[in-house]
Amino acid sequence: MKKDSRVASVLIAPSFIPLIAFLILPMIAAVTLSFASWDLLSPIKFVGFSNFKELFSHSLFYKSLFNSLIFIAGYLPLVYFLGLAAALGLNKKFRGSNLLRAAYFLPVVTSWVVVSLLWKWILNPDGGVVNSFLHVFGIHGPGWWTSPTWAMPSVIIASVWKDLGYVMLILLSGLQSIPPEYQEAAAMDGATKRQILFRITLPLLTPATFFVIVISLINNFQVFDQIYLMTGGGPDGSTSVLVQQIVKNAFDYGRMGFASAMSMVLFAIILLITLAQLRLQKRWVHYA
Repeated sequence: MKKDSRVASVLIAPSFIPLIAFLILPMIAAVTLSFASWDLLSPIKFVGFSNFKELFSHSLFYKSLFNSLIFIAGYLPLVYFLGLAAALGLNKKFRGSNLLRAAYFLPVVTSWVVVSLLWKWILNPDGGVVNSFLHVFGIHGPGWWTSPTWAMPSVIIASVWKDLGYVMLILLSGLQSIPPEYQEAAAMDGATKRQILFRITLPLLTPATFFVIVISLINNFQVFDQIYLMTGGGPDGSTSVLVQQIVKNAFDYGRMGFASAMSMVLFAIILLITLAQLRLQKRWVHYA
């Protein structure tokens, strides 16, 4: 037994090298730099809590946090309910169902570069697909990603389109894990399809729903790719989010310490929200 453990340890040991090099050491460096001033060229100078004091008095930090919350508030309900509708529709065996599932999942494995360019073209204010369609009915389309009002909805639409297949797949697996006997027994007792959906299916789907919410919140507080590629944080800072500000301060302004302090605050926000969700799950998550 001890020999097997030693062999297993030897085989597992190499996997710790990238874990330490690309996860643990950068985390330690980020914590250290959050208490320092460093422009990537000069020697590191420790400044205590100065970065955090400046951060919490910086209006751009609060605007970026607000924009991140706006993105989540628009994205999460939309991707969940559309994903749920797709999962319910594809939770039946019919001709072409597997092809449809693959089609829904295809955007998930597509590069954000491709998706961003596609949606910038679709939502182009001048000759884009959407505005050209609206023009047929005499409607003057909005400026979409060039407008401070419509830039964030544009990013949300592109994000929902890309992630819909992933949410659908998680919810579909949750639906298929529900014992069919519950629904069959309810139908035999005279329950309608609506009653079965809201009183049996959706309550028993809450573990998958919980997973989707937790993962989506963690990922979307770190939203960056689509913002960088579609709007660059503009126009007029309307899509500037926390991670975009972290990258800009670190590599555009050379304020690595300030950027690290912002990343530590973002980590704390994500951690607190995740812990709160784990604590509250007992109240609404039901396991079959």
